[in-house]
Amino acid sequence: MSNPDTMDVLQKAGKKVVLLGNEAVVRGALEAGMGFSASYPGTPSSEIGITLAAIADKAGFYCEWSTNEKTAFEACVGAAYCGVRALTAMKHFGMNVALDSILPVVYTGVKGGLVLVIADDPGGFSSAQSEQDVRYALRMGNLPTIEPSNAQECIEFTKLAFEISEKYETPVVLRTTTFVNHCLGSVKLGAMKKPRTQGRFEKNYERYYNIRPAIQKMHRAVLERLERIEKECAGKLNRVEGSAGGKKKVGIVAGGVCYEHVKELGLKDVKIAKIGMSYPISREFVVKFLKGLDEAIVVEELEPIIENFVKQVAKDVNLGLKVHGKDILPRVGEFSPDLIYERIAPVLGLKKKDWKEQEKLLAGIKIPPRKPVLCQGCPHRSTFYAVKKTLGENFVWAGDIGCYILGIYEPFKMQDFVISMGAGAGIAHGICKVSGQKPVVFMGDGTFFHAGMPAIANLVYNDSRPLLVIMDNGITAMTGHQPHAGMGKRAGGKDAPSIKIEEVLKGFGIKNIAIVNSFNQKQVQETVKEFAKKDELAVIISRGGCRLLAKREARRSGKDFPVFEIDQAKCTKCGECVMHFACPAILKKDNGTFMINPDLCWGCSVCGQICPARAIRAKVKTV
Repeated sequence: MSNPDTMDVLQKAGKKVVLLGNEAVVRGALEAGMGFSASYPGTPSSEIGITLAAIADKAGFYCEWSTNEKTAFEACVGAAYCGVRALTAMKHFGMNVALDSILPVVYTGVKGGLVLVIADDPGGFSSAQSEQDVRYALRMGNLPTIEPSNAQECIEFTKLAFEISEKYETPVVLRTTTFVNHCLGSVKLGAMKKPRTQGRFEKNYERYYNIRPAIQKMHRAVLERLERIEKECAGKLNRVEGSAGGKKKVGIVAGGVCYEHVKELGLKDVKIAKIGMSYPISREFVVKFLKGLDEAIVVEELEPIIENFVKQVAKDVNLGLKVHGKDILPRVGEFSPDLIYERIAPVLGLKKKDWKEQEKLLAGIKIPPRKPVLCQGCPHRSTFYAVKKTLGENFVWAGDIGCYILGIYEPFKMQDFVISMGAGAGIAHGICKVSGQKPVVFMGDGTFFHAGMPAIANLVYNDSRPLLVIMDNGITAMTGHQPHAGMGKRAGGKDAPSIKIEEVLKGFGIKNIAIVNSFNQKQVQETVKEFAKKDELAVIISRGGCRLLAKREARRSGKDFPVFEIDQAKCTKCGECVMHFACPAILKKDNGTFMINPDLCWGCSVCGQICPARAIRAKVKTV
């Protein structure tokens, strides 16, 4: 992303700057007069919160990182109830966490504008668990949804989302996908609106009394509101480009990044419907577009949601045309212009592209395979190594979400399942109760505050006895080093109370708690050996700071930093440091010897501790 320190999103109206899609969303919020933001980091939406936190003081609005997406959304609801425009950003899985509160708020409505930015991730580029499409849930919840296609639309559509939200007193979703979030585009900036940051909650039992018998009345009001939005807004956010010519008249329906891909193809004699509001979709707009066509193609990633709507409309008004969608386009993965062209060319009567020349070029390029790895010096690598060295292979490894998800790869393979944040402890409980096995649960400090505490409380309450290893690197590192409730820092670097994980665990009544230094192999291994034998719930907090931050701090302060090297006279070439510890700073050379790249070594010292021949030693280098 462009550096928030440059404050590109705060440039004056009329200027042209290059912004990420996520940064453009922030600019749109500023132009809309947003006064309150609360988010939880989750790629591909993380840069929204990062940018908001970087500029909040200068721009004059309130910004926070919340403990999870549900609390972030609820904080924004509170602000919107008081008439303050609020924005929360989350990835698609974050919506799952917040949904319990999102759905009722659609019924109560809001006073100030409330915008939810929800980022889907077709292809799962930054999402391990599933390739879900949030649009199903948004329809279930009757949430108006608009979808930008590029960085400029991220600005304009964010402003529109606030206007629609405030006019119709409903939360509005700005749905993005990874490509849109991370696209770079030249944008023209509009005028920023002074944010309103203070309001007042006014009691209104008729509005907020969402239990029987009022709930049916509220439901009717929600549906009537959607009808008004469809008539008054949906048509304005959609448009038709080009005209269908030739013997067979074909139209293409697309929104979001798929619209950009279709436009990039430069198709002639094809009419294109650009869908800006994907829910509710204007039936009148669709009927008008389809009339006179012989065939239509709906281009959308993941689920056939717009396709099903278009087919339904075509059938309802008896248009008698063929509507293509997932019969020719995949239901999985991210689309590209080439993929779309190959799939729609037969319908358009176009020749498929000849890829032979491109294949020849690619055949001559040999890219070495590289799996995702933990950073050199990562405390989690040291913890994984110590646990596996002590316990061996025959344990159930309960995984979770964080940097340590990379423990799923060789040589560790210590994540037998990864479901959602906090799920490792919950699933381990069930395994304990029915199998007699003793799972080892890996949980990060960020996950502990996000969703881990209820699962741990359940372990205590129901007398479950796994070994819980909390991997505490002192920050939410995976999504870009955001603070959490245990750090003592808030968004923007402001001081905050530090909630100690060990004190929370004591409050739960857990007796067996040990805090170890992640980088001290002897201490970690001895503690794991002792705690694994306990016939009750035991928790090891493996604490070691993220080495990325430690290295940066050393550079800033000019401190000496230890760098390690291998004494070739002592090295027995056993390969422990590469084959089992797998530090990316340690390399095996073609002649069979091993070396540590001094430019990559971050001085964690663990390689020196685990070397059977004691052939690895430290030297001091200024970084």
